[in-house]
Amino acid sequence: MPTITTEPLAGGLERTRGAEVDLAFRVRGSGPVVVMLHGTSASHAVWEPIADRLIDEATTVAVDQRGHGRSDKPATGYAAADFADDVVTVLDAVGAQTAVVVGHSLGARNAWVAAARHPDRIRGVVCVDYTPWVERRVLDVLRERVAAGDREFPEAAAVRAYLQERYPLLPADAVARRAEWGYRPTGSGGLRPLADPSALMQLIDGFHAPHESEFRAFTAPARHVRGAGSAIVSDAAWASAAAARPGDAWRVVADADHYVPEEHPGVVAEEIRRVLSAVH
Repeated sequence: MPTITTEPLAGGLERTRGAEVDLAFRVRGSGPVVVMLHGTSASHAVWEPIADRLIDEATTVAVDQRGHGRSDKPATGYAAADFADDVVTVLDAVGAQTAVVVGHSLGARNAWVAAARHPDRIRGVVCVDYTPWVERRVLDVLRERVAAGDREFPEAAAVRAYLQERYPLLPADAVARRAEWGYRPTGSGGLRPLADPSALMQLIDGFHAPHESEFRAFTAPARHVRGAGSAIVSDAAWASAAAARPGDAWRVVADADHYVPEEHPGVVAEEIRRVLSAVH
């Protein structure tokens, strides 16, 4: 096993050094460790309002998942198991034996797969707006939307306008965080997404393997959250998941769509607290 160390990055981030795929992350607070995994094309920054709420209760580790943000972007390696094993890389880097893992969308899938693959390291799970029963047509639309975002923007204001149109329920501060942390300057003076387009297409293809067996199999305490207006998790996909894990907690947020962590950070923070209480 390689020795994983860390190095500081600008903006208060850290990055692993010596892993097969090195990952950027932000550590805040003190207490039991909570690893936070964002959704497709996002970054660690979407978790900032939740980390704020937990700063005196937990050590939050918000990760740029592989292919995103300031983390490595390998040519291949975007299966669920790759993302799930990255959670262990981060735990080793911060010197934590165990953690609660909270994930949104892509991150939710990776959280339950991590719990199934590493039951000795993952003590609890919060899954936000994703299940193994998301329909193929939904994934096809997701692919089209993500591909449309892979373009150059002339300035930061154009990025913010695009993000507000794409995510209409996001508050202005959430749009600003996505714009600040999710884009890089180009040689021509514009801005392009930091998330790698090939990585995004590969990970979306990976959603077609639903990982239902891992979802049913993991034994850590789990709570699930869905936005009532979600375009990703249908009523049927939610009902199938609840039937598969009747012992878990299930919560629907009335005035939210898919992006619950940014629209209602207090709700997600509350669910994290409940899992922490159950496992500590």
